[in-house]
Amino acid sequence: MTRHVFRCPVRWRDLDAYQHVNNTAFLGFLEEARISLLRGHEAPSGAGRAGIVVSRHEIDYLAPLSWTPDGIDVEVWVTRLGAVSFHLGYVVRDEERVYARARSVMVAYDLEARGPRRLTAAETQLLGAVLEEED
Repeated sequence: MTRHVFRCPVRWRDLDAYQHVNNTAFLGFLEEARISLLRGHEAPSGAGRAGIVVSRHEIDYLAPLSWTPDGIDVEVWVTRLGAVSFHLGYVVRDEERVYARARSVMVAYDLEARGPRRLTAAETQLLGAVLEEED
């Protein structure tokens, strides 16, 4: 299965006092990769204003990341696909090293009803293209 890879810039504002990327900046990297994966997604008809919200994040920081003009790669893929939610796996890396591994739980959400909704067939197809279930 092919993972979605997003090339993410590392910005000066991402650095902390130790000249390493701050832990909170990694959430932004994950968000940018996730948006890149889902950018072809259109809101389903009849679902009001549809969205997808984060239910949970976990990040394992494996090595300090310093500023680099080349940016870093964020691999993202689906590890579990349900009727209302899906799980994502991530690896933040460059050619030489893995800096972090992360997981997110995402929930399909109806913004007007203010509650969960079912994933559409189009969403399930898009997410199924990068499905790599965990053991």
